[in-house]
Amino acid sequence: MYNMIELFERFDLPELFTESNLEGVRFFKSRHHTPRTPLIYDPGIFIVAQGSKKGYLSDRVFQYDANNYLVTSVPIPFECETFATPEAPFLGLYIDIEMSVLHELIGQLGQSNGIKNTKMTRTPKGVGPAQMDEDMYDAVFRLLKCLQFETEAQILGSGLIKEILYRVLCGTQASSLFALATHTGNFASVSRALKSIHNDYGSKLDVEQLADLAGMSVSTFHRAFKEVTSESPVQYLKKIRLSKAREFIQNDKMKAYIAADKVGYESVSQFSREFKRYFGQSPADLIKESRRL
Repeated sequence: MYNMIELFERFDLPELFTESNLEGVRFFKSRHHTPRTPLIYDPGIFIVAQGSKKGYLSDRVFQYDANNYLVTSVPIPFECETFATPEAPFLGLYIDIEMSVLHELIGQLGQSNGIKNTKMTRTPKGVGPAQMDEDMYDAVFRLLKCLQFETEAQILGSGLIKEILYRVLCGTQASSLFALATHTGNFASVSRALKSIHNDYGSKLDVEQLADLAGMSVSTFHRAFKEVTSESPVQYLKKIRLSKAREFIQNDKMKAYIAADKVGYESVSQFSREFKRYFGQSPADLIKESRRL
């Protein structure tokens, strides 16, 4: 009988990430320690078979490893450190959260009175770890087995993804998914503002506009936004803009001043200062690094 690590090793994965035989499911592998680095996680479930990651978000620090999976219910920029060695590489699986499946599950849970324990006394966080219990482990194990074969992945994969999402809805990170899917409370209002930020990060967005979009006063919006993302709206927008600019420079070989303008910066010098402060290297350094790869 194989364990989860042995199943991962059967895929003979390259470094970094690899698409699986099932849309919305990706493998991650790293043989070396990666220092604290800014990144953005989209809504999804991150499951670790070996090694560990540590997330840093404002004053919060959380770890996800073989005993704890991570749930992100909204796009979250945070800093992440990966712990791995060549002898024991980091092995992980990332599953996108499909909203249609989430709505279906919550509808079924509502009919069976399964949501009676999901009342929230405060706005849930947009990211956090949950314990990998026996039922979740079993579902992930069976998903890994079916992903080895394209036919099995296409026939069985969607059902297993649905089961894994159900297990998340039974865990400690369920409240944010319920709030997001049912479009109720401050969490859902903040998620609308987050969608606008990700769609229009190059526009002249301000807190007043975002608060109006969320249907809140500025003070209420600011407080709710920070409860969900652990960032102020201004800091969140800045990190999204800088991260998008880095993608343009790194992936599209875009010049720094063009990337700065594309993400909404009017001052190239301000862009360069904030870029270096956030990523630890200037746009020029990143361009040089990209050319060497």
